[in-house]
Amino acid sequence: MTCRIADLRNKQVVCVKSGEILGYVSDVEFDTANGALLAVIIFGKPKFMGLLGKYEDIVIPWVDIEVIGQETILVKNNSPYCLK
Repeated sequence: MTCRIADLRNKQVVCVKSGEILGYVSDVEFDTANGALLAVIIFGKPKFMGLLGKYEDIVIPWVDIEVIGQETILVKNNSPYCLK
């Protein structure tokens, strides 16, 4: 299956272990030297309607992604952001 970076945006990211929705893909990180995709980034949620800033962004390394579906990306059980 091939996928464009634009197709990754706005896909829902779900932790396989807990079933928790981590958020939606907002950006990607890639290595310009060899063209490899390194991570997907979920922007942090706003604190108190954005008046108190936002939570930290979640950076999910490419190796922690198990499956990319049409609407959802599943993340491995042992990822640190899934251990809540």
